[in-house]
Amino acid sequence: MTYYAPPGPRRGPIALLLACELLAVTLLPDSGAGASSAIHTIASTPYWNIRGGTDSVLAHPDELTEASPWLYGLDERGNVVLQQGQARTDGAAQIARLRDAGIEVTPTIANVSDGHWQSALVSRILHDPEAARRHVTDVVALVERERYTGIDIDYEELTGADRDAFSGFVTQLADALHANGKRLSVDVFAKTTDAGYDQRNQAQDYAALGRAADQVRLMAYDYHWQTSAPGPIAPVSWVRSVLEYAVTQIPRAKIVLGIPLYGYDWVGHDGTPVSWLQVYGRSREFQAQVEWDGVSESPHLTYVDGQQVRHELWFENAYSASAKLDLAREFRIGGVFLWMFGPEDDLIWAKLGQHWYLAGRGRRESS
Repeated sequence: MTYYAPPGPRRGPIALLLACELLAVTLLPDSGAGASSAIHTIASTPYWNIRGGTDSVLAHPDELTEASPWLYGLDERGNVVLQQGQARTDGAAQIARLRDAGIEVTPTIANVSDGHWQSALVSRILHDPEAARRHVTDVVALVERERYTGIDIDYEELTGADRDAFSGFVTQLADALHANGKRLSVDVFAKTTDAGYDQRNQAQDYAALGRAADQVRLMAYDYHWQTSAPGPIAPVSWVRSVLEYAVTQIPRAKIVLGIPLYGYDWVGHDGTPVSWLQVYGRSREFQAQVEWDGVSESPHLTYVDGQQVRHELWFENAYSASAKLDLAREFRIGGVFLWMFGPEDDLIWAKLGQHWYLAGRGRRESS
């Protein structure tokens, strides 16, 4: 999942600013061949918000089947280590709380060290068969030692030259985890063709990863990003195109759609990630009217700060997220994961309860 914490259009009015901090959504399973009976409802709690994110997860345990706390990164030698600022005792305490609530724990390992993506480090591991075997052994040992349900791999910023080696590594890791009764998920960039739009897309072979992993988590966000022009984070037409391609490559039951729970506050082409609470605060402080873009189905606002600098802020709320959740249900994929970026508005739960009544009924009937 893309690194958003500090260490990576047409307008219409909207009456009420609601939360974008959804935690999980229950989906009906694919009824086609190879469909899984499990319905994945996943909350991602990044290490900079693991305590607050866990608090929110535990406030709604019946809505979730799985949590993926982003706890682990890689050091300069490629060893799996706790992320910066994440004390071992605090991480263990939050995981214990999740387990006590009956929530499966599948933590994330990302190739982040000192706040930066370490693509060259991962590439060296992938292209050295002995180093790749050691890495597989280390990851499996971590999962076994900590009694995790499985592991989520988020290795980003690779290139087309790493494609086959990355697919081979994922296959090797999946086989080793499956031999121990554990699961593997892998995070991939959103794309609408195999080539995608740059090297990071070319590095990820959807079909090969879909054959090996138990979940393929589509990061269907950052259509506009921190250094782009301002615009919607995940326009619904683009997310549809991503799913249309993904289901031709990956079994539907394995696809987990990532839905953004954040925004960017741009000055020119310089965007700062913001949570729902920050969006709400700025809309109040600067008396900024939230508007609705009916094409992308996204909320946004503009304001001028105290230094007379103009800001354009696009974000996700309950309405924009619901549009993506409708797509997930329409495509009958295996689940959804959402970021626990920061404090959420409790008003969202009533909205979700209403929106996902039929999906919730399907989940109860399947259990």
